[in-house]
Amino acid sequence: MYRGIRLLLAGIVLVFIFVGCASNTDDVEEFNKPALYWYKKIGQSISDNNMDKADAYYISLKSEHMRSPLMPTAIMMLAHAHMNNEKYLLANYYLDEYNKRYGENENREYTDFMKLEASFLGVKDVYKDQKLIMDSIAKAKLYIYRYPGSAYAPLVNTLLIRLNMSQYLLNENIAALYDRTGKPKAAKIYRDKNKGSIIEMTDITPPKKGIIGKIFD
Repeated sequence: MYRGIRLLLAGIVLVFIFVGCASNTDDVEEFNKPALYWYKKIGQSISDNNMDKADAYYISLKSEHMRSPLMPTAIMMLAHAHMNNEKYLLANYYLDEYNKRYGENENREYTDFMKLEASFLGVKDVYKDQKLIMDSIAKAKLYIYRYPGSAYAPLVNTLLIRLNMSQYLLNENIAALYDRTGKPKAAKIYRDKNKGSIIEMTDITPPKKGIIGKIFD
């Protein structure tokens, strides 16, 4: 009887050993892969809308094949995919990665535009994102200065106008709030901020719902 139990226990231990070895072998197989393997995994994960896996596969590609010619395309794929998923901070991370590694080539004009677009689209709440609005205005002006003949300049000018409209309406709305609460000095501070704006109130049709949200539709 005891001999039978010992044999059973020994069999169970062997099963665990083999399962453990098989598991370790599977893990090992996910290392030291060709760059094309990781690249395809990234593309497949993006197609499956599994961005966590796509990000993880990028780390493998980067750690094992940093100098691979597939790296620039992989980075841009991930930047676009995160943009499409409205993950603008992650999109900016990959765009920064691209500029850091390949920013001296002719694509810098395009990646800088994408970064500006990501900042613009990242404005979700105009009250909480006032600094992001101001930073985006500064970036748009810098882009136009750096790339005056850019094919993206008309789009950047449109973003800049819409950002200025948002800033103008926000200041006016805050000033009106101070007027209603009997604080004319505070209201004047916010109206004075609009004096140097390229936008006038006559240029704006305020949205019927919300304060500024419709401008970003």
